[in-house]
Amino acid sequence: MNATLFPRLFSPLQIRGVTLKNRIMSTGHDTTMPTDGHVNDALIAYHEARARGGAGLIVMQVAGVHETARYTSHLLMATDDGCIPGYRRLADAVHAHGCTLFSQLFHPGRELMESADGLLAVAYAPSSVPNERFRVMPRELSHAMIDEIVRGYGQAARRMCEAGLDGVEFVASHGYLPSQFLNPRVNQRTDAYGGTLENRLRFLREVLEEIRRQTSEDFVIGMRISAGERDASGLTAEDALEACTQLQAQLDYVNIIAGNSASLGGAMHIVPPMAFANAYVATDSRGFKERLSIPVFVGGRINQPHEAEAVIANAQADVCGMTRALICDPQMPVKAQAGKTDDIRACIGCNQACIGHFHRGYPISCIQHPETGRELTYAEMKPAARPRKVVVVGGGPAGMKAAATAAKRGHDVTLYEAGSQLGGQALLAQLLPRRSEFGGIATNLARELELSGARVVKNTRVDAALIRDLRPDVVILATGAAPYVPAFESDGGVQVVNAWQVLRGEAKVGARALVVDWRSDWVGPGVAELLARAGTAVQLAVNGTHAGETLPLYVRDDIAAELHRRQIPVTPYARLYGCDGDTVFMQHSTSEEPIVFEGVDTLVLCYGHKSESELEAALRPLANGREDAALAELITIGDCMAPRTAEEAVYEGLKAGWHI
Repeated sequence: MNATLFPRLFSPLQIRGVTLKNRIMSTGHDTTMPTDGHVNDALIAYHEARARGGAGLIVMQVAGVHETARYTSHLLMATDDGCIPGYRRLADAVHAHGCTLFSQLFHPGRELMESADGLLAVAYAPSSVPNERFRVMPRELSHAMIDEIVRGYGQAARRMCEAGLDGVEFVASHGYLPSQFLNPRVNQRTDAYGGTLENRLRFLREVLEEIRRQTSEDFVIGMRISAGERDASGLTAEDALEACTQLQAQLDYVNIIAGNSASLGGAMHIVPPMAFANAYVATDSRGFKERLSIPVFVGGRINQPHEAEAVIANAQADVCGMTRALICDPQMPVKAQAGKTDDIRACIGCNQACIGHFHRGYPISCIQHPETGRELTYAEMKPAARPRKVVVVGGGPAGMKAAATAAKRGHDVTLYEAGSQLGGQALLAQLLPRRSEFGGIATNLARELELSGARVVKNTRVDAALIRDLRPDVVILATGAAPYVPAFESDGGVQVVNAWQVLRGEAKVGARALVVDWRSDWVGPGVAELLARAGTAVQLAVNGTHAGETLPLYVRDDIAAELHRRQIPVTPYARLYGCDGDTVFMQHSTSEEPIVFEGVDTLVLCYGHKSESELEAALRPLANGREDAALAELITIGDCMAPRTAEEAVYEGLKAGWHI
């Protein structure tokens, strides 16, 4: 092992009765994996993969402490002893790899996202102050229910202790119930739980006392809190620091994060997208580190081991939450400790398959590492029963993943790329403002491809004649797609270009541009922002309810914020109809009435893509199943199968390489 690159990151840390073997933490995060409120095999396999990969501490996702804590339909619950066996199996699996395991204990208060049956649930909070984001008006908690919830925290902690977990984390972050008690802008009570700071701290103190009373002396009790909820009515950094100072005698550590759940702006910080700076919360955690005598943890876009090492070296925190880094590469700690930093698959902060899946009710994954969340299927790569000669056509994300996977299984693989660079559309995506990290998917997959031993041939366009000469057993087509141009009437008065031409600098956009966005993803807003930065007077017309409609929520809201800052007008429900002179005619997609844009000199089409399927048509006759056929098997993946996103491309590449 070579820990000299990161001596602080790989130093142990004693916290009450446990010793963390290093300072890398997987923070509590929803996985949408639990079934019936209990730990299952999929969740165990997911966390064990990160423990095997070298994480020092895993903090499990929230466990509800009371029936009124059910803020989603797939919440883990710790309200009866039936949860203990599942947690015990998980603790045994994680401990087998020398990893420490805590669980978050949770009550959302007014922050209810959904219900199990479609009916709106009753939310409880310190006061009847509404939530802005979910439009929830809560019911004020009675003293009897406060006592019941306090006991629920203690009983949940006792169950975790009996299951063999090393500690619990009391979730007071993101505007959830403990924060609601603490926040004078939300807590309007006039009894012993409201008013003065001491009264507003009462609920938190009672919970911490009850947890300690029902667990052992060695059991770790930490607290997660936002260092400022990034909202006008949220908890401030000063509020949070004072609370931690008052409570530190009852705590073994504090875990610092940012944002809240109650507003769209505050919620972006729950899982900050790539537009946010790396390790940005560490500037806040420094103040906690300077004031407190207990260990301070911090999270928030800490993606690489050198970033975590710097946070610890700069005395900003003692432990670094690197959750998405571990989702993207469960082996990141092992690679970092061995000095194999070039082999680390770095998170790009796209949010698409991690928190994006959660918000759509699907199990967690990663667009770069689709094995995540599918550990029961893809945990162990088995060698191919019979090595075959494989040709992969196309060096985008789908082709690279397919070639790397097939080569690692022992096949003789050659990937052909028509251009001079691997990466496909990721090379274009990285050119958009505040999305440069997206190019990391190409870098990471290229490294995976290199390590697999597959051959790569660039600047070579494959045709049927080449396949006849090569006589491979399998051809995997990953030829991608090209911009789609819809049919519409035009007299040629308006220059018409597509997003690719703008990003490649192939088109000179005029002074007044209209970006027409059919996909409602990040391309249209990104092109609009790019043009606005260059001084173009730009408008955005979206064929959807709003810009970024199909995107992960926090990415969407960050884009909305930037469009507003740059004063780019956005017209929703807009369907392209035609152009006449310098006027672009569109149609409202529900009323079908006209929408008219005048004075336009450049129309930029962000209309998605059309599959490049010519090679498939040429090769199908060669794969007819006869013994004398030139090709035994033809597999089509990614955008050349159907234009979608990088997530589908990489996953289909994995499946193709796994299948043959």
